[in-house]
Amino acid sequence: DGIAHGDMDRSKILITVHPVHHEVWFWTIPFAGGRCSQGVVATPEFLARYQGSEVERLRAIIAETPSLAHVLRNAVWDTPGRSITGYAANVTALWGKGFALLGNAGEFLDPVFSSGVTIAVTSASLAARCIARAWRGEAVDWQQDYAVPLQAGVNTFRAFVQGWYDGGFQDVIFHEQHSPEIRRMIASILAGYAWDAKNPYVAEPQRRLQVLGEVCRMQQLQLHKTQQPGAVPA
Repeated sequence: DGIAHGDMDRSKILITVHPVHHEVWFWTIPFAGGRCSQGVVATPEFLARYQGSEVERLRAIIAETPSLAHVLRNAVWDTPGRSITGYAANVTALWGKGFALLGNAGEFLDPVFSSGVTIAVTSASLAARCIARAWRGEAVDWQQDYAVPLQAGVNTFRAFVQGWYDGGFQDVIFHEQHSPEIRRMIASILAGYAWDAKNPYVAEPQRRLQVLGEVCRMQQLQLHKTQQPGAVPA
């Protein structure tokens, strides 16, 4: 990948947002031996604007993103590219006679927050408890004991994924004046604690995230106004 020392922390995945089209984002996943996985997530309509091979299209979109273009300025593109469409998926039922769907088999949201492992482990834990009770001869309500609690955390992740693509959550992430307490609560969810009912952003994720995004957006607009030459703070 030719990434220079200091341009990127190779112990972490780099997420980059397109500077104009904020719903378009890139992943850069470092591997051993100076290689990485590089990709972009965008709508088919956006990708259709670009011509050429998959790699040529990817490089053209990266060229529009100065920060990432700088990181990859020395990259050797020696692997053919490919595209995947319609990766988000869900099912009509998470359980049934003789089966339960775990992890991404039940629903795949979006790769942006890497929620797959968390959902897989939680679904396995919930299912294991139900199975253990069934083996003991106890009555198990798979809907209430498995599907409902699992879906609660999945819906929390979904609110943040939707907020990312509609721009509201990005307004929160890139806000210049962070609240340490709110930052801690949101980081906790993205770290996997999407079932912590004591966290207000778990209890009401969609409403609270929408309100927070609006507040951050208004504060940011006000901050930019006061920073303009000749502006008089209110």
